[in-house]
Amino acid sequence: MVGTGSSSEFEETIMTAQHPIVVGVDGSQSSLQAVSWAAQEAALRSAPLTLVTTMFVPGTYGVPIGVPASLFEEEELDGKRRLAQAEEVAAQAAAGHTLDVDTAFCTGVPSGELIERSKSARMVVVGAHRHGFFDRAVLGSVSAAVVAHAHAPVAVVRGLPHTEVNAISGPVVVGVDSSAHSESAITLAFEEAALRGVDMVAVHAWSDIDLYAPFPSDVDWAQVETRERALLSESMAGRAEEFPDVTVRPVVVMDQPARNLREQSEHAQLIVVGSRGRGGFTSMLLGSTSRALAHSVTCPLLVVR
Repeated sequence: MVGTGSSSEFEETIMTAQHPIVVGVDGSQSSLQAVSWAAQEAALRSAPLTLVTTMFVPGTYGVPIGVPASLFEEEELDGKRRLAQAEEVAAQAAAGHTLDVDTAFCTGVPSGELIERSKSARMVVVGAHRHGFFDRAVLGSVSAAVVAHAHAPVAVVRGLPHTEVNAISGPVVVGVDSSAHSESAITLAFEEAALRGVDMVAVHAWSDIDLYAPFPSDVDWAQVETRERALLSESMAGRAEEFPDVTVRPVVVMDQPARNLREQSEHAQLIVVGSRGRGGFTSMLLGSTSRALAHSVTCPLLVVR
């Protein structure tokens, strides 16, 4: 039977299916946790996985003074070992699933390579830790740059000392604030919950002011809460019909978004947020909530544009 969709729609579907999940590899434990999470994500979505690592190469003027030429040979060998180890981790994480894995050994700046590949990626996954390429701060210079500048959703995966990232259980939690970025986050959160077969917690923390600050006495807070609950229900409308197997648990609180989502993350397997919220300036690459969560939550965080 011939389908009713146009050939262009079919071609677009095929092209979308081929978009890879790209993950940065630096050999650290956090990086390998990111590979494991990305491999499971790729397996759930039947998407290809691309493992990316980088090495420094001498420039036009050759090897810097005092640096042995063998250093770059060792760098290349280390890079190949990193990719081989990452491939093993990916295969273990996707056991029982067919997984198409590609490797990329690059010579550019790590963040630049990942940002460039994000243009054609379904998702980019980075590790956050205190050693290696993904260091320099609590989040890490590479991770921070990719989260801020990538053209695709970015998952930040922290290395946990006593827990394998794919063993983390709990619902998928999404932050909802009625902004355009929040709308994209809701859609992706529904997809993630459906793929994992878990509930979705939709958190609408509707106050951007300090919870402990004095409030005006003439405000009808019950009426405000009723209105905010209606806004949350409106944001969920349509998608709940598209994902009927996903149970949605709405949470409406008068609290700052980052604080409440951080609390929710303690019992979640994934937090999904928009890159900028309703109060973000158009010139800001990353909103205050997504930036705060990237530096604080321990479960994987997915930042959506």
